[in-house]
Amino acid sequence: MNNKKRYLSALTIAGSDSGGGAGIQADLKTFSAIGVFGISVITAITAQNTQEVRAIETLSPSIIRQQLETVLDDMLIDTVKTGMLPNSDTVEIVASIIDRYNLQTVIMDPVMISTTGSKLVSASTIHSFREELYKRITLITPNIPEAEILSGIKITQESDMQKAADVLLNQGCNAVLIKGGHLPKANVVDIFFSQNKAPVSFSSKNIRTSNLHGTGCTLSSAIAAYMALGMDIEIAVRAAKQYITNAIYSGKDIITGKGCGPLNHFFKPEPLNTKQYDY
Repeated sequence: MNNKKRYLSALTIAGSDSGGGAGIQADLKTFSAIGVFGISVITAITAQNTQEVRAIETLSPSIIRQQLETVLDDMLIDTVKTGMLPNSDTVEIVASIIDRYNLQTVIMDPVMISTTGSKLVSASTIHSFREELYKRITLITPNIPEAEILSGIKITQESDMQKAADVLLNQGCNAVLIKGGHLPKANVVDIFFSQNKAPVSFSSKNIRTSNLHGTGCTLSSAIAAYMALGMDIEIAVRAAKQYITNAIYSGKDIITGKGCGPLNHFFKPEPLNTKQYDY
């Protein structure tokens, strides 16, 4: 009888944030806090802090591909989360890897603008998102500025979120979670849209704080982590929404640097979860 076990795991494909609040660093913290073993492939290195992104250096397509192949040739991955995919070459590599390794659950955070306002991807990369990734991913999680860029729809109210989601679903996305944090309301309402199903809203109180760096990375990583634990997508989104609300609240009054600080990812960390080793 085989009594060997392995950790439930999630892979993040994203950029590095030297300030520690977003990107690969936020993803790995989120995975760990939820009880999932984190594995990482770095696509770019940023020189940033709580106030600015001072420089970005994209890694070569060769080393990005080699990182992916090396971990996937050896390790079992339960879910994947993508963050900063800085150019079309990187997007095409990720698409080919999804097909080659038959990766079933992929959460895409379309990182295009940093919390401090820096543009992180080009128009050609956004075109590659649509052509190469939409049909291959499980869920895309844009915030309102990202949803506006991806859909071409100006979003000033919740009904506009439906219009933007319709565009993305028509372009091939299987499901879309548009995050409503940029709308000036007492509650933050994120809306989940999917093919042939009614939208589902997830509401939380708008917490007054400047410590919101890495919220997008954290939410998408939390969804990936909860799906690695075996939750279906809507339940995982709900759990992730609760996790990020608690992480924001727990870190709302902490000072980290002089600008937009990070969340408290470890407000209530879980032990790593395991399952039967089936390799």
